[in-house]
Amino acid sequence: MKESKRHIWLIVALFLCMGGRAFAQNEQPYLCEIGLQGGVGYYVGDATPHIFMNPREAYGVHFRYKFTKRWALQAKFSGQRIVGNQYTIRGEKLDTQWSNRLYNVDVMAEFNFFRFGSGNQYDRRIKPYTPYIFIGVGAGMYNDMDAKGAKKITAAGYIPLGIGFKWKFYDCIGLNIAWQHNIYFSDDLEAQSTLNDKHHLNGWNWMNCDLTGMLTAGIVFEFARAKKPCRICNY
Repeated sequence: MKESKRHIWLIVALFLCMGGRAFAQNEQPYLCEIGLQGGVGYYVGDATPHIFMNPREAYGVHFRYKFTKRWALQAKFSGQRIVGNQYTIRGEKLDTQWSNRLYNVDVMAEFNFFRFGSGNQYDRRIKPYTPYIFIGVGAGMYNDMDAKGAKKITAAGYIPLGIGFKWKFYDCIGLNIAWQHNIYFSDDLEAQSTLNDKHHLNGWNWMNCDLTGMLTAGIVFEFARAKKPCRICNY
């Protein structure tokens, strides 16, 4: 009986040692993550002057590489549908609406306000949550209209920027909320002859270009742990 109790205590001690080793390993930060996002998107342009008018579905998938606790680089593919009212040549608003779908690819640099990561007994400044800001470059594809009024697929560049919030509620799983604005270098997202800048009078005047936005929430999964600075280090 005493021998069996000794075996039980030996097994418990072994599991505790393995658990402590696993916990120490979990303090090593992850370098990469992938995530899925979903929410609402909107468009601001000639047909819709205010944000969150005629909101429609928006979604995306991203990859993020973390250089430090503060800085990261995100590559994202997203899609959204924009809607607005139609207008006559004289500028009279009609009851009918138009709809267009956009697909975007962008790369953005991120800055975390807090040192973001898992709790670490060696650095109390590291937080499992942080607000962050981001800015980058991107390109979008969408339907447009040629000079004869026929639809065609076109592309335009834009500047993505915005704010967000990250929360890491498990070792390798977290939540991201982001409010992103895309400032396009074009004025033809509507694919409507009465609304497009078909004569290119706006040029590169970004004050006259179209803008889209997305408010999304998503779940992220981290992978690729950083290597320890030495074999016996736990930080």
